[in-house]
Amino acid sequence: MSPEKSSGTPVVFVHGLWLHAESWNNWVQLFRDNGYQAVAASWPGDSETTEATRRNAGAVAGFGVTEIADHVAGQLKAFDKKPILIGHSFGGLLVQNLLGRNLAAAAIAIDPAPIKGVPELPFSVLKSSFPVLGNPLNFKRAVSLTEHQFRFGFTNALPEQEAKELYARYAMPGPGRVIFQAATATFNPKSATKVNVGNASRGPLLLLSGERDHTVPPVLVKSTLKAYRKSPAITEFKGFPGRGHSLTIDSGWRELAEYSLSWLKAKGL
Repeated sequence: MSPEKSSGTPVVFVHGLWLHAESWNNWVQLFRDNGYQAVAASWPGDSETTEATRRNAGAVAGFGVTEIADHVAGQLKAFDKKPILIGHSFGGLLVQNLLGRNLAAAAIAIDPAPIKGVPELPFSVLKSSFPVLGNPLNFKRAVSLTEHQFRFGFTNALPEQEAKELYARYAMPGPGRVIFQAATATFNPKSATKVNVGNASRGPLLLLSGERDHTVPPVLVKSTLKAYRKSPAITEFKGFPGRGHSLTIDSGWRELAEYSLSWLKAKGL
């Protein structure tokens, strides 16, 4: 990640599991066109491209939420002021982690993986996590999704052809460890998915949810909203009908991106 030369407010996009920073290319360009200094962060072990990461899958293995959050935090030091963070899926959990640590001016979490304190576990979540949780050895491995698994977890709300194209373009291996950490958070008082939800001095947070998401259904995002109820800091929610977990990369990405831009501008950011 190298900051674009610009005087605009910095915005850093954080990808989730099974996607690469390249998945934010459309968003980065749109935000730059709107005057922001926009870049996409990497996870530890990521290669320069999606394809290169597929060829070097072992490099991403073994990393957990804490290591990934700290890796992204290190990249934020490239800016002379706190950036706005926008994350999807596990990236949505990561941006909440960093916002809670006062390392960001604001954050937008899109279909965010559940933070500690979100107890619900719908069947679709278990099914979408099974490619990892089904084998305890995956804790230390890099795990890839088959096209069928990607179809269920990401592109269930899309036509077949678009689903195939997105899998071919974007799907890549990711560290299985983060799934185990999310799955065991309820029973682990020191869980890596714990976020400082009581931080009263943090910047505003927007939670976005796709109605048809199998991987992070709306019930989880609404439960995340509830977890912040004791903090006086701004926390808001917006749902998008008919959208699945691929909502940041599919043909409807602009709807989310433009809503995000409008929300930031309304907050004076």
